[in-house]
Amino acid sequence: TENTSKLFLVLVSLLLVLPVVEALDAGDTIAFLLGLAVSVVGFCACLGLYARRRNGQQ
Repeated sequence: TENTSKLFLVLVSLLLVLPVVEALDAGDTIAFLLGLAVSVVGFCACLGLYARRRNGQQ
C-alpha cells in the first residue's frame, strides 16, 4: 500500500506538470499516460514473476 501511494503521488505530480509544457498536445499526453500505464503493468508483472520464482512456486 505504501508503494501504491507513492505511485499515485508521482502520477498526480506528472499530471500537474504536464499542462505547463506547451509542446505537448492532448494526443502526446494520452500517449505518454498510456505508455506509463503499460510500463507500470509490465513492471508489476515482472515483479510478480520474480516473487513466484523466489518462493519456488514455479
